Amino acid sequence: MEAVVFIFSLLDCCALIFLSVYFIITLSDLECDYINARSCCSKLNKWVIPELIGHTIVTVLMLISLHWFIFLLNLPVATWNIYRFIMVPSGNMGVFDPTEIHNRGQLKSHMKEAMIKLGFHLLCFFMYLYSMILALIND
Repeated sequence: MEAVVFIFSLLDCCALIFLSVYFIITLSDLECDYINARSCCSKLNKWVIPELIGHTIVTVLMLISLHWFIFLLNLPVATWNIYRFIMVPSGNMGVFDPTEIHNRGQLKSHMKEAMIKLGFHLLCFFMYLYSMILALIND
């Protein structure tokens, strides 16, 4: 059963890595003026809820399977994703808003957040891979 948990977590982490890379590429396209702010934000907002759900599922799965260290490692990022989604102002298009993305350095902060998430998901990928191998060997 433990191997199944880590296999699912590994697959979910792969999806989150690809999603982080997609966010970075789309934000860098906006930074270089290859796409306009409205299309960039609509592309990114489409993937905010799947990212939130994917990361929250892994966090809850680690809590249920009693992997406390991995749960505590995932908890701040999952909490940040939920907070960011809940705190969207009422008039905005979503987490990424085309009228505000160029204001107050939001583009740079979104880019930095995507890079940090990519690093975090890469760290988690290798942790899940190691844990999966150990679970398969011990079973």
